[in-house]
Amino acid sequence: MSEAKITEYKLLERLGSGTYAIVYRAMKKTTKEILAVKVMAKSKLSCTAMDNIISEISLLKKLKHRHIVEMRDFLWDEENIYILMEYCDAGNLSSYIRQHRTLDEGTCKRFLQQLALALRYMRQHDVSHLDLKPANLLLTRASGTYVLKVGDFGFAQRLKLNQENTAVKGSPLYMAPEILLNSSYGPAADLWSVGVILYECLFGRAPYSSTSLHELAERIHRNDPIAIPCRPPISTDCRQLLVSLLQRDPGRRIGFEKFFDDPYLDLAHVACEENLEKAIALINRAIELEQRQELTGAYRAYCQGLQYFVPITRAEPDAGKRQLLRQRVLTYLNRAEALKQHIYATTQTERQQQQQQQDVPAASVLKRPDEKGRSGAGNIHSSSSSKEGTGGGGGGRASDTLAEKAHEPGIAELARDNEAIARGLEIGWQAAKEASENKLDAALDSYTSALSLLIPVLHQDIPAGQKRVLRQRVVQWMEEAEQIKSIRSAQIMQEMESTEANHYACTVQ
Repeated sequence: MSEAKITEYKLLERLGSGTYAIVYRAMKKTTKEILAVKVMAKSKLSCTAMDNIISEISLLKKLKHRHIVEMRDFLWDEENIYILMEYCDAGNLSSYIRQHRTLDEGTCKRFLQQLALALRYMRQHDVSHLDLKPANLLLTRASGTYVLKVGDFGFAQRLKLNQENTAVKGSPLYMAPEILLNSSYGPAADLWSVGVILYECLFGRAPYSSTSLHELAERIHRNDPIAIPCRPPISTDCRQLLVSLLQRDPGRRIGFEKFFDDPYLDLAHVACEENLEKAIALINRAIELEQRQELTGAYRAYCQGLQYFVPITRAEPDAGKRQLLRQRVLTYLNRAEALKQHIYATTQTERQQQQQQQDVPAASVLKRPDEKGRSGAGNIHSSSSSKEGTGGGGGGRASDTLAEKAHEPGIAELARDNEAIARGLEIGWQAAKEASENKLDAALDSYTSALSLLIPVLHQDIPAGQKRVLRQRVVQWMEEAEQIKSIRSAQIMQEMESTEANHYACTVQ
């Protein structure tokens, strides 16, 4: 094998250094392309270090993903080994955190989604990084939009889900406890590191931050509990994911499959070409349904389309395209909100008509000819079929549940004997009322509380008919909660853009 010389590249400034490598920014002389070059002196490499380099090169040759730093080439001469990498022009996540101290939850979520996409791709290839930390998460920037890329695969190796290793690898502050305390560990060690990274992004420091390695080791050996700070406040979903990642026992830690499916991450709606096509199809469907006066279906389709469009808009690097996407999101948001109000007004009219029949027994109400066949315990649409798609646009006073219970006698029977169901239904109907009054944040919190009480009941031994009706109610409220999330994410994005625009206007004045 002939020797190669790094003569076609000009080394520029030094970017950083590690245990056995120095990283430079470099320019390819013929194309002027900017790259990062990791330079490793052969004379300073131990056998272990050489093994790590060989492993890194072998893995990077195969790993090609938008959120993994790409290896362009590797060369060597008599003195050094060179790994030529994609250049990330915005530093790394560690410097970004130091610059901002703490990151808002929205920014944390976007970085976490990008890291999760890289991890999902790595797991598909049975690759464990084993040195995930903010310094190894590099950033690129285009038109103010940051893209995170996983770098430095020097400690990475192929580990299947049930496969274990015994060699101590990683950085102590981000290293899973089982690596330090036990004789073996598996791929789940990467998920602990993800939890530590998320914690540091949110609160500005790692959970076991220490003044020395000795203090750090003592805290880990003492099994000090990890407290989630009250400030800055974070959402319930974020807190739950953080706690599930920072489980010292890998057996209790969230698994990769559940992590990738976690509702807080919402990888199903992450920005990509495929999801853009889905978003466009959903909006076209919404317009079609609205033209046919199928307003509930139209509202639902607008909400589903917004779930895709909002992250796509935030991730768009081109400022002009991003502005066009924002305008489209605002248009769809306005249509969805207008439909919700219209559906709610219709529902209220129907409820008022029902209230005029208060002296009529519930059984008679169910048989009224104008109910269009909406009777029976299996139908959960209550007084209007539109309620399913309104994000709670159909009433729900805790003291006014006659119509609800009349349509759900199975649930009513369960509620009499089960305090959790009774409380869950009460909170759920309160959520519907809050949503109808456009108190969307309160409604979302209430739906979350109600579902946390009702979902466990579905795993209990209850009569099949009652379980079916309860499951229908749970599914409906889950859908309504998702619709509220889509509306709120679009509203929040518009509010942020408006705030930034006003700030810019004040600045230029």
